[in-house]
Amino acid sequence: MKLVFLATLDAILRRGSFAAAAEEIGLTPSAVSLQVKRLEEHLGQPLFVRTGRVAQPTAVARELAQSLRDALAAMESLRVRSTPVVEGRIAVGTIRTVQSSTLPGALMEVHRRYPKLSVRAVLGESGALMEQLKMGGLDAAVVIRPSTGGASRFRWHPLAHEPFVLIAPLDSEETNLAELARRYDWIQFDTALVSGRLAANHLRRVLPRVRGSVEVDSIDAIVALVSAGMGISVVPKPRHPISSVHPVREITLKDGPVREIAFVCRELDADNRRVIALRESFEHAYAASGH
Repeated sequence: MKLVFLATLDAILRRGSFAAAAEEIGLTPSAVSLQVKRLEEHLGQPLFVRTGRVAQPTAVARELAQSLRDALAAMESLRVRSTPVVEGRIAVGTIRTVQSSTLPGALMEVHRRYPKLSVRAVLGESGALMEQLKMGGLDAAVVIRPSTGGASRFRWHPLAHEPFVLIAPLDSEETNLAELARRYDWIQFDTALVSGRLAANHLRRVLPRVRGSVEVDSIDAIVALVSAGMGISVVPKPRHPISSVHPVREITLKDGPVREIAFVCRELDADNRRVIALRESFEHAYAASGH
């Protein structure tokens, strides 16, 4: 459970609604709802009684919020007084989906909390970024963690777990992968990428005779192609901005792959203030996005 979830609960109770709280803390209403759900799962009991579109806080929610307000205020005061000056330059590598989703939020958090810290962001795929990190060209990276767990010379911090889904044209009616594969061409996610290999391994296991007609190295491009009716594919669950522009059917995969997005640095740099500041900024960005 993250402290930001408790702050979200406090904002809901003060503002009177999920929508008003979302506006105050800079999240979408759906992200606020997801944080409340995570908090309820952690506590093992509901915090709101939902009747139609109205959500009334339970006694537990009010008691929890009252107990936490003073503690949150004290913690924030201590953080402001005790945060050391973090300055200098730091280089971070990120995969494409991170650059277009949570990197902006992380950089905004760095600018807000550590205005003297300069960040250089480098785009790349996970394998190449790990090589740069190993050779000292990067101070940290946000990549897909290898299924083996990753080398012990690095310190890994999980940020999100993203399930793969089957995507199909919006007007398709078939209900399973085999039926869809008979009607549509297969659009292969580039197997030179970690995510592409995860998708290909799943496909070989469940439908070994299917072969891709085209191979693409961009999730967004694949979603656009599927939306246009060109074929079907297996990719990490598409982000809302792209799926709203290029709508597709999303079908849950039984025993489908899941990729872990992680912040990674060299073990020797794990206690470096600049690295810690950057990691915490990415953690904040992922929490704010509802992960």
